[in-house]
Amino acid sequence: MSSLATPTDVLAARMARARSLMADRGVDVLLLSVGPDLPYLTAYEAMPLERLTMLVLPRDGEATLVVPRLEAPRVTEHPGVFTLSAWGETDDPVARVAHLVGSAEVAAVGDHTWARFLVDLLAVRPLQVRRGVEVMGPLRIAKDAAEVALLRRAGAAADRVAAQLQAGAIPLVGRTEAQVSADLSQRLRDEGHERVNFAIVAAGDHAASPHHTPGSRVIRPGDVVLTDFGGRREGYCSDITRCVSLGPPSAEVAEAYAVLQEAQAAAVRAATVGTPCEEVDATARRIIAAAGHGEHFIHRTGHGIGMEEHEDPYLVEGNPLPLAPGHAFSIEPGIYVAGRFGLRLEDIVVATEAGPEPMNHAVHDLVVVDA
Repeated sequence: MSSLATPTDVLAARMARARSLMADRGVDVLLLSVGPDLPYLTAYEAMPLERLTMLVLPRDGEATLVVPRLEAPRVTEHPGVFTLSAWGETDDPVARVAHLVGSAEVAAVGDHTWARFLVDLLAVRPLQVRRGVEVMGPLRIAKDAAEVALLRRAGAAADRVAAQLQAGAIPLVGRTEAQVSADLSQRLRDEGHERVNFAIVAAGDHAASPHHTPGSRVIRPGDVVLTDFGGRREGYCSDITRCVSLGPPSAEVAEAYAVLQEAQAAAVRAATVGTPCEEVDATARRIIAAAGHGEHFIHRTGHGIGMEEHEDPYLVEGNPLPLAPGHAFSIEPGIYVAGRFGLRLEDIVVATEAGPEPMNHAVHDLVVVDA
């Protein structure tokens, strides 16, 4: 996907808000290259090439999108939002950006910009550099109704794959973790995802590693299998974790999962507008700790999600940011006992004035499957 289906008036409004934030923060020019900030403002996603792509957005003045000429056909132009400036193979794109920067002194540079381009730019045009997130973070953190609708569609697509897993429609026994991971990935694509970000499949004690890489381990009867998968659909991300048991789980696993399910549900209920991010984390953590598994919950409760699979806000101790309408995030507590088992349960949730709205509705129980 090179261009998102974002209306011109929406892009223009986002540009205006960016300029307002630049004025508030004393930023003269915003420079965005690869990464999600660029399509948020232009609806164009740059390929991660050695050829420079950069949006030059002055606080006062016309925005210009500098792209390699061979990439220009991939750009959907939005008159009144930005001007397209295509450079040829023998041109100097850094010099072109430097010219467009003009007399600016303070630049906010996109967090995903490659260092090579920034170093070259500063060599010809010294600037006081700030992180682009100072401007783009407040813009992107609260999703509008259209963005929430896209998250809802991505979540529903992931739900359908999770439902297939829970129904036993995805073969598990006798296949390797890697084979099941590839199967989940293809099913996400079949559900309209243009990109798969990850498809973790961890059987038995492998699930005690939260970011386990699916490998050659063959899934066997009696295993509890953790699956965590997601990708990008229509420019916005899905992310869901469900565990299934290939036969009745042990009493130890069943008891731990009941604690996990209680903690996850409580954290979802706690994710109300005005609640600090760290309190949502603490809600899940208190329940897990009270059951004797505090040391086995080794990561934050959640991360923001939108055009990136991980973005602000983060539900973690030390983050006092109050949740606001449009904040979208995962709630995914876990219990990991090294050498024995690992469990995690994850939904994407959006904070709204009416209360937390989950984007995922696949069954939350530890479903026993015969697959």
